Amino acid sequence: MTDKKTTTNTAALKAAVSGGERTDLPYERFFRFGAENLTEAELLAIIIRVGTKGQNALDVAKQVLGLARYPKEGLLGLYDVTLDELKDVGGIGEVKAVQLKCLTELSKRISTARAREGINFTSPDQVAEYFMEKLRHRTTECVMLVCLDTKGQMLCEKKISEGSVNMSLISPREIFLTALEMRAVNILLVHNHPSGDPTPSSSDKILTCHVREAGEGIGIPLLDHIVIGDRRHVSFRAAGWFLEEGSVPKFT
Repeated sequence: MTDKKTTTNTAALKAAVSGGERTDLPYERFFRFGAENLTEAELLAIIIRVGTKGQNALDVAKQVLGLARYPKEGLLGLYDVTLDELKDVGGIGEVKAVQLKCLTELSKRISTARAREGINFTSPDQVAEYFMEKLRHRTTECVMLVCLDTKGQMLCEKKISEGSVNMSLISPREIFLTALEMRAVNILLVHNHPSGDPTPSSSDKILTCHVREAGEGIGIPLLDHIVIGDRRHVSFRAAGWFLEEGSVPKFT
């Protein structure tokens, strides 16, 4: 009885994905060749499941992928597509649009988790590479706190500010509450410049100074502050601002 029901459900899904046509479409190709050999449109069609009158799920999937904006293409570009844009595609209602947004978020988190493995978070270049795609396309400044263990591995990353807030007004208190909660040995600050120019501003330097001083007092040093631009970055430590006396303002 169970096998018959499963077969019926499988046949129904095949028909839904193919629009009722008996052709070698995504669902059949999945079983014949495996997911790794399907195109992005075919993978998406299986998730979308059903099309509309006159177009099957594969047609709908191709329209969805077409919403991606340069320079991001395909599934990667769907992260920046809004719910309203998805719902404008025939066959994509609110529920399916939400499912697709969740899919892109899951994909991003899987990619991030894999990228995190083996990264030395005491290397400015590796830290910048890890955060580059996360931050360089943002239209507002986003400040991230990274908590590290004794081996320089990430314990957590947390967004501590986003928007047009003056960097110099960010309080170190929230930063170190998180660091203490995570039992961090060291911390990093990472934030983006929407202009694409990673040159640190005066408020960036003031925030760095405040956090460095607080960290020295608490015993959780700030290892670096990295500013992300458009495929460029600046490391305070690599630039020598952590070593040169007076290069970062001191406050009493």
